[in-house]
Amino acid sequence: MTLVQINNVTKRYHKGGETITPLDGVSLDIAAGEFLSLMGASGTGKSTLLNLIAGIDKPDGGSILVDGADVPRMSRAATAKWRAANIGYVFQTHNLIPVLTAYENVELPLLLLPMGRSERRRRVNVALQAVDLTDRAGHYPRQLSGGQEQRVGIARAIVAHPKVVVADEPTGDLDPETSDQILHLLKRLNAELDITLLMVTHDREAAVVAGRQLTLDHGKLIELTETSAAEPGDAPPGVATL
Repeated sequence: MTLVQINNVTKRYHKGGETITPLDGVSLDIAAGEFLSLMGASGTGKSTLLNLIAGIDKPDGGSILVDGADVPRMSRAATAKWRAANIGYVFQTHNLIPVLTAYENVELPLLLLPMGRSERRRRVNVALQAVDLTDRAGHYPRQLSGGQEQRVGIARAIVAHPKVVVADEPTGDLDPETSDQILHLLKRLNAELDITLLMVTHDREAAVVAGRQLTLDHGKLIELTETSAAEPGDAPPGVATL
């Protein structure tokens, strides 16, 4: 089943007298339960595409449907409510609130939803268990390693059972060993929880962990040839225009 439908999407920015077009007529279908990676040089529009899917930004042209919801046409208030229930976001720099414990950081998105305390507790415990951090629930970010902080960020992204999780350079600030651990965690969560996941990365070895690999180049989306979900270090696949 197609969960995300992106059709002929264009996004422009104006800087001084120059018009920058990071996305130029991009189309993409993402099936429910897919794990996609998106590569490209800095400034090519990778994060822009994530933000459009998440309803953080709006395109200048084209359409974006997420599970049938016409995201760009929603009002700001409706978009915020929809995003809280349907989108999980994993950031490069964790974005944890330092005065909240790991448990409280994971719980935060649920406070935006009509949900009782006992259900919030259940979901937070399940999310922390999924990322193997139940023993760190009461710890503050300063008491956690970088990898543990990112795992808290991932738990926060999945706790509301979102339709789509978008991850923007989730291993960008981590050492190679910790990066591999986070990538294997994302791959496991995708397989075991059937999470639909779109991950932005600069690292080709990270990208091949996904079941499907894409790259953005001069505003156009290019899909790498089909390959099995590889492990970090495997040889990269060939390239085919989408």
